[in-house]
Amino acid sequence: MTAFTIVRFQAKPDQVEAFERTYCNIERPLPGLKRFVLVKTGDRSYCSIGEFETFDHIVSARTTMRANLDSFRHFLEPFDETLGVTDPVSGEAVLDVAR
Repeated sequence: MTAFTIVRFQAKPDQVEAFERTYCNIERPLPGLKRFVLVKTGDRSYCSIGEFETFDHIVSARTTMRANLDSFRHFLEPFDETLGVTDPVSGEAVLDVAR
């Protein structure tokens, strides 16, 4: 069943362009990855959405995704002390409507 990983980020005020440039140039050779989207949700806020063939593919990709995060972590501003610089969730699709 198709699964998604969704992560919110917030770039530091003076690092928006550097974050976008670095994030968009990361290679993503992740097994089972069908699609990856970065959505700008505000002046400095973003949401990444990764669509995978199965939830097991997400689990196997976590080490690589953490390493990717480490390459741009210094461009991000923490949400708060409990979340840190990301707010990640993932799970299997319950509904998928295409028009």
